[in-house]
Amino acid sequence: MQTNTPHILLVNPWIHDFAAYDFWAKPLGLLYLAAILKNHGFDVTYLDCLDRFHPQAPTTDPFARHGRGPYLKTRIPKPAGLEDIPRYFSRYGIKPEWLRRDLLALAQPDLVLVTSLMTYWYPGVQETIKVLKGVWPEVTVVLGGVYASLCRNHAEQHSGADRIQTGPAEEYILKLVGDYTGFHVRPDFDPGNLDTYPYPACDLQSKINYVPLLTSRGCPFACKYCASHFLSSKRMVRRPELVVEEIRYWHEQHGVKDFAFYDDALLVNALIHAVPMLEGIIKAGLKVDFHTPNALHIREITRRTARLMYRAGFKTLRLGLETAAFEARKELDYKVTGAEFKRAVDRLKEAGFQKNQIGAYLLTGLPGQDLHVLEESIKTVKQAGITPILAHYSPIPHTALWQEALASSRYNLAADPIFTNNAISPCQDKTFSWQTLSHLKNLTAN
Repeated sequence: MQTNTPHILLVNPWIHDFAAYDFWAKPLGLLYLAAILKNHGFDVTYLDCLDRFHPQAPTTDPFARHGRGPYLKTRIPKPAGLEDIPRYFSRYGIKPEWLRRDLLALAQPDLVLVTSLMTYWYPGVQETIKVLKGVWPEVTVVLGGVYASLCRNHAEQHSGADRIQTGPAEEYILKLVGDYTGFHVRPDFDPGNLDTYPYPACDLQSKINYVPLLTSRGCPFACKYCASHFLSSKRMVRRPELVVEEIRYWHEQHGVKDFAFYDDALLVNALIHAVPMLEGIIKAGLKVDFHTPNALHIREITRRTARLMYRAGFKTLRLGLETAAFEARKELDYKVTGAEFKRAVDRLKEAGFQKNQIGAYLLTGLPGQDLHVLEESIKTVKQAGITPILAHYSPIPHTALWQEALASSRYNLAADPIFTNNAISPCQDKTFSWQTLSHLKNLTAN
């Protein structure tokens, strides 16, 4: 074993897109890896290309809008094939010269780990890795994350990384780093047990404006538009009291007030998970705010869970409705009926939640989607007295809808993930118009 402690650099890359905004968006998987490596004796550095609070960035209030806010952006040329899209294209995140300066101020790392999220954000990954290689051409760069897992072949050919890793990184990270550095350690946690994980290394950020919470991993549902099963096939659930301890830690030790749940199925089996967790938060008297950007399963919202969420301090609720065409929704999923949707909304309102706190996601841009059905779904949500929120569909490899997406798209989705960008409504046919999108946005607002 080598005597010098290996230096591992973890990097969250830029986003290249038509639009991007920090809606409680942190690279939670990468922050967990940073914590695991720190706990096992590695020297860890974390650089975030999306850092809204970089020392050279304009000063902003990190706690405004419950921690949300716009990224710094720089207009850049549109990718090949998307030149006709009538929108500006930008790099979101810190300026490239800031990243180079930050890299040059570091001791050369022994290994660089880069994450990835949306498949169509890979140009930002490419640019990030190009800068890394420009500073340290001999240092190995390993790419993991969602894009790497869903589009491995493309990532191997186009990302610029020396190695592509797929799947949950906690299962292999110590062996991977040991193979490259010679610093071999035994894991002091169980990758198959979330209760043994350290808290994510949010303290490595410039500011902790909010903390993402993961109380479970994996999803018991199999929605045709979602890749959750492919990315996390194993369902794991944390003990409720340990979640409360983590919330208390970030609140008391770092002054964090806002928390965003990243669970795919937060309320599933609520009596043994969410209910005792919420009761624990209330009993602890923690004056904090909670948000659910990943959406709650409507069927699981009972009168009890609604009241507990309200008392615990939930401020932003998003419901996974997807469509109000309930009689035909078996084409997508089996999550909710019309009666269940109305009952859940009524229970939330009875508990004290206001209209501006509750939003229902509606999928738009699906293969073969009927505009009239979407219009009626928007009306149904508004009639229920809550806010309809358009969730633009992005075709995802390894999902049940992928083949339909390939057949319906006006782009060659299989050739390049750039064409799966939900901002361009890739699965609308040649009759698609931008006026249709404007019409739908107006419907949700009026």
